[in-house]
Amino acid sequence: MTTLQSINPTTEEVLAEFEEDSPREVEAALESSIEAFRHWRNTSYQERSDVLLDLAKRLRLGSPVLAQLMTREMGKPIVEAEAEIEKCAWCCEYYAEHLESFLRDQPKPTAAAESYVAFDPLGPVLAIMAWNFPFWQVFRFGVPALAAGNTILLKHASLVPQCSLAIAQLFAETGFPLGTLQSVFISGGRASELIGDQRIAAISFVGSERAGASVAKRSGAALKKVVLELGGSDPFIVLPDADLGAAVATAVKARYQNAGQDCIAAKRFIVFDSIADEFISRFTVAVEELRVDDPCRRTTEIGPLAAGTVRAAIEDQVSRSIAAGATLVAGGRRMERRGYFYSPTLLTDVRPGMPVFDEETFGPVAAISRAATVDEAICLANHSAYGLGAAIWSQDVAAARQLARRVESGMVFINGMVASDPRLPFGGVKRSGYGRELGEFGIREFVNVKTIWVGPRRDEAVP
Repeated sequence: MTTLQSINPTTEEVLAEFEEDSPREVEAALESSIEAFRHWRNTSYQERSDVLLDLAKRLRLGSPVLAQLMTREMGKPIVEAEAEIEKCAWCCEYYAEHLESFLRDQPKPTAAAESYVAFDPLGPVLAIMAWNFPFWQVFRFGVPALAAGNTILLKHASLVPQCSLAIAQLFAETGFPLGTLQSVFISGGRASELIGDQRIAAISFVGSERAGASVAKRSGAALKKVVLELGGSDPFIVLPDADLGAAVATAVKARYQNAGQDCIAAKRFIVFDSIADEFISRFTVAVEELRVDDPCRRTTEIGPLAAGTVRAAIEDQVSRSIAAGATLVAGGRRMERRGYFYSPTLLTDVRPGMPVFDEETFGPVAAISRAATVDEAICLANHSAYGLGAAIWSQDVAAARQLARRVESGMVFINGMVASDPRLPFGGVKRSGYGRELGEFGIREFVNVKTIWVGPRRDEAVP
């Protein structure tokens, strides 16, 4: 049986070890999920709302412990970890307030006496989640899915087993039916097999493009609904009339928060020639001032990468990009200290064909490219296999709105940082996946959109 290790990326010490669940344990969890679904799907909107509000309270009360757990297990700076827990609580409150309006039957006048659209839950959903936002990834998908009346079997990333258990414990202590959300420790191969189980109604996956393609193939073969939230290589376009101070400050945060381990982080900075030198100068100063330290310290801005393999991958990308002609301006090395630390890095003269332009860069590395015209900037932005998010910086908001329509991505933020928000749909196009999380669109991903027709209509005779 495989052993999962929880490793502190700051100290490289093993925090805990867990055995992979046996087939019998997984079967019991699945049966419990089905039983919970029978009860949960029949609860009223008010009951679901009350439970979600209780969950939000428990998240806030437990925030000091939960945030510390996240920081110790995957290296997220403690201030960012606390913000992640608060965002999960906000998500619970948002759906508690709006779930009825999102799920209420919608009358549709037709030739029938009555016709309407109903939104019925599907059943147990298998959630295969990533490690970079250990709580938010689960809640971003899970709260809408649960609000719709589904149940969840959580196969979390192997790097964060303690976070997975803590999430399951939270749900067990709240007023959900026993088994509504359960954590299972299984390999990716066993999760793939579970997709084919007829009792699993749908799949939600957050992770790499390669793994997502495998999940999509397996889900397709089983004719299962699947939502894929995969990688990103978000462009951050800075036009000549942009507020340069605000653009640089946001660019640094958008690239380096969570040590750059973020699918919607700004990764490819496309800056106009006329302002590129000034932008690079200011950006470099800001990068060199970033505080890299123990993530448990409240002044730390960048902690370690989550694993040695993550650091090795970013080192390789930077090395190959420099060999291809990129210019190293700052960083570009592992730090001489214990833990999986990598210095905040800035590369300029980046062009298509270089790894940091073509591939997803999952670490604290910014890549700057220059553009001479608006058309060239949009062409560079769209010159990517990914299409998750994008940012456009300009004081001409009307013009920026028009450019936003030309960008091939699921989200475009004008004069701001791409971020997930419970009120807005979240997801991408191209190799960034398909389907949406959050907002009214997210809650309807895991429902049966059912037409109900009652007829025939008997028009009253006109006297």
